[in-house]
Amino acid sequence: MILTKNRIHILNTFIDNLSMQETLQVIQKSIDCKQQLHHVVVNAGKLVAMQKDQQLCESVNNSDIINADGQAVVWASKILKKPLKERVAGIDLMHNLVAMAHQKKQKIYLLGATQQVVEKVADTYTKKFSKELIAGYRNGYFKKEDQPQIAKDIASSGAQLLFVAISSPMKENFLYKYRDVLKKVNFIMGVGGSFDVIAGLTKRAPLWMQNAGLEWFYRFSQEPKRMWKRYLVGNTAFVYLVVKEKFKKA
Repeated sequence: MILTKNRIHILNTFIDNLSMQETLQVIQKSIDCKQQLHHVVVNAGKLVAMQKDQQLCESVNNSDIINADGQAVVWASKILKKPLKERVAGIDLMHNLVAMAHQKKQKIYLLGATQQVVEKVADTYTKKFSKELIAGYRNGYFKKEDQPQIAKDIASSGAQLLFVAISSPMKENFLYKYRDVLKKVNFIMGVGGSFDVIAGLTKRAPLWMQNAGLEWFYRFSQEPKRMWKRYLVGNTAFVYLVVKEKFKKA
């Protein structure tokens, strides 16, 4: 169910030109029809990684919906004359979908982060919505040989939506590899560090910084030793790739 008619292609990557509202409508329709929809978001760092990581590139480009999570990707689309409507941040999409799931009496499964964090996320949603919302949860620390059984456990949990908070490229490759095992789950999505934010472990940037494309800098300022390479080196490589593609088409 790949939405090719709404897609642009930049930096060897397909991205769906959908607004947040349009994305939500497509996802809900898929869930209502009991069809599986595999969702992924891309930001500058992931697009850079995809240039060399063929497995990640395959996992992302074969997803049903690919949204631009980073503002830098939206800017790049405009520079390359293939303008995207807006940024669809993964954590904002997750917030909307969890609320929607509660309204429609659907269930979610949470996979990822530490045991303490994922328990906190489950508890937060239970208090905000209801305990019936949570079909199950599990931390993101497991061996590769455990993955088949984890996928089976999720599939049999009764969840309609799965949110995976594991680092890239593991979450993208896990969802792509086990999409058939997870076919009973109508919506599967990687959400990166969203669990840490929901649990209160890290903070999101103020709205003005998000709109200005500076959310990465706010994240970097919280953990400079861990994030400097991802953002400073990664963002520089992203700018280079955009400029290179711009002049290649000129």
